[in-house]
Amino acid sequence: MTLEIEKLLDETGWRLLQALQENARLSYTELGQRVGLSSPAVTERIRRMEEAGIITGYHAEVDLAKLGLAVLAIIHIDKIGGRSCDHIAMEVMQIPEVLECLRVTGTDSIIVKVGAASVDQLSKVIDQLSGYGIPTTSLIRATPTKRHITPR
Repeated sequence: MTLEIEKLLDETGWRLLQALQENARLSYTELGQRVGLSSPAVTERIRRMEEAGIITGYHAEVDLAKLGLAVLAIIHIDKIGGRSCDHIAMEVMQIPEVLECLRVTGTDSIIVKVGAASVDQLSKVIDQLSGYGIPTTSLIRATPTKRHITPR
């Protein structure tokens, strides 16, 4: 960790990160009240965290079922035949139903999270992914924990 990042991740920096992870829509005034800084100081601190690459974005969490994606699955792809994982990952991300693509170690090469409107649509995605290796699919029944706040 560089000296600049260490300085940004003091006690106040960690409290800012926690508050932003809990609710990224908080105003700088509200964030300042929570961590004991003025609004301009919070603005500057967050800007520096963004420039340092500590904060990489702000996201809306959506209910996929309400968007018509009631079938969620994790698909492990094994035996990719000596092809580049980076190349395959870039191609896989072009499939509209693919929500995430992870390069991993172990017996699998790539793990893909997919959202589909139906089991038939999921089957079509699995068929597409089988062109890259051997897919093994697990349906997601529930997500008891949505997101975990990064600990210090």
